[in-house]
Amino acid sequence: MSYALPDSAPGFDQPIAVLKHCHDRIRKQLATLEKLLPHLASHGADDEARHAARAVMKYFDQAAPLHHEDEEQNLVPMLRSTASGADAELLAQLVPGILDEHRQMDGMWQELHEQLSAIADGSAALLREHDVQRFASMYRAHMEREEGHIAPMAKRLFSAAQMATLGQAMQQRRGIAPGAPSATPAAQPASTGDAVASLRKDYGQASLNESDVADDPFVQFTTWFEEALKAQVNEPNAMSVATVDEQGRPSSRIVLIKQFDPRGFTWYTNYNSQKGRQLAANPHAALLFFWTELERQIRIEGRVERTSAEESDKYFHSRPLKSRLAAIASAQSEPIANRGALEQHYDAVAKQYGEEPPRPDNWGGFRLVPERIEFWQGRRSRFHDRIVYTLQSDGSWARERLQP
Repeated sequence: MSYALPDSAPGFDQPIAVLKHCHDRIRKQLATLEKLLPHLASHGADDEARHAARAVMKYFDQAAPLHHEDEEQNLVPMLRSTASGADAELLAQLVPGILDEHRQMDGMWQELHEQLSAIADGSAALLREHDVQRFASMYRAHMEREEGHIAPMAKRLFSAAQMATLGQAMQQRRGIAPGAPSATPAAQPASTGDAVASLRKDYGQASLNESDVADDPFVQFTTWFEEALKAQVNEPNAMSVATVDEQGRPSSRIVLIKQFDPRGFTWYTNYNSQKGRQLAANPHAALLFFWTELERQIRIEGRVERTSAEESDKYFHSRPLKSRLAAIASAQSEPIANRGALEQHYDAVAKQYGEEPPRPDNWGGFRLVPERIEFWQGRRSRFHDRIVYTLQSDGSWARERLQP
């Protein structure tokens, strides 16, 4: 594999040229990503492959998000406020798709990042060709659309003052002092702890006003859940379940919601698992949905009850056969010597029950009956929108805004 030397970057007094330069660097990283596929097949995760994986990860983890923010937070809003007539109509057609592609590419990148991380540390040499091709194809088409329509419009419409404002915003986003050379990076954090503290993403896709939400929190949840499905959020049904033990010590884990209706929010598990034992001792829990693609989270708190045996039976027998056998074979949360012993348990259960395993008595549903539901919409500068519903003694819901 070979790598081109970086070319000199334009100054921030030419912000559209800087954006084009970012596109050129993205194209180089995509080319490296594509070269990795045959290299891994021939040489595995050797030094060259690990170096390439780290280079691609560094760019798409650090530089690419800044480029997207340049467009979303500065370039597009400035164009919208400036354009009129046919230009405004073209923006109305193009911008929703461009912003949606940003979200889609962010999701694709997370899948690739996991694969590249294993290559970078030498623990694996797997890079899925389909994921690479899908990511590279969307990025290239995306950049061509921006270079064919958005960049020429900006160069044609923006005044010198607007160009200066755009360049300054982009410069500040990178932590570069005004007047400093473009290639001078911001000082790097001194430690990993400092690096975590410096991680920051601004939100701004949507807002949430009192007039936007339904009177009933279940109606509002249904609306947001359907929007998450439509937006193809990764695992929209995944939620954190937080419980506490007898000493009040909390623990949390991700589970999949299987049903929600005005009665509450339902998931299924082993009643003898850690969460099952904790809920038996303290039947209260907190749920959390976080849909990063939509910059939304929903917090739900309340008491927990078991579903009926009939409901648990119905769901258990709707599961794939192997999942039903696994539920019987696993004493969830209990120690076991090794994976081999676990698989022996499974084989024994499969041999015993065949195609029709019965639902174990210690496996079934939990339903959280909510007393408090909060809808959170990310906003600029951490000035988020928070609308909370609280259950009243008469069964109605009170609604109010909380400060971020």
